[in-house]
Amino acid sequence: MRQARLPMGELEASIMEVLWNRGGWSTPGEIHDVIAARRPLAYTTVMTILVRLWRKGRLERQRDGRAFAYRPVQSREQHAATRMGEMLHGVADRPAALSHFLQSLAPEDRVQLRRLLKGRDSD
Repeated sequence: MRQARLPMGELEASIMEVLWNRGGWSTPGEIHDVIAARRPLAYTTVMTILVRLWRKGRLERQRDGRAFAYRPVQSREQHAATRMGEMLHGVADRPAALSHFLQSLAPEDRVQLRRLLKGRDSD
């Protein structure tokens, strides 16, 4: 029985998760070993996704013997913040979007956001 193929976005996200969890530089073989332990995936697919992420500017790479080693340009948290900003940028009614976002936050996240905003006011 053939396993369903994951959409490209899910493959990219899986590879980014491996890189963030490992920290530092990782080779395609190391990344493949982690992902292949969870689900069958060809080494060449991992290579293709790494090159695609590098071309998108989400990874940097350096020579490691005959191959390249890769690492994320941004931390997981920086990436999440970038994505939130991109989503907000595309909305016509930003105050409404922010209001809905705040309503969706858990109470402890709202408290943390208030602390962060209060700290910014004193800058």
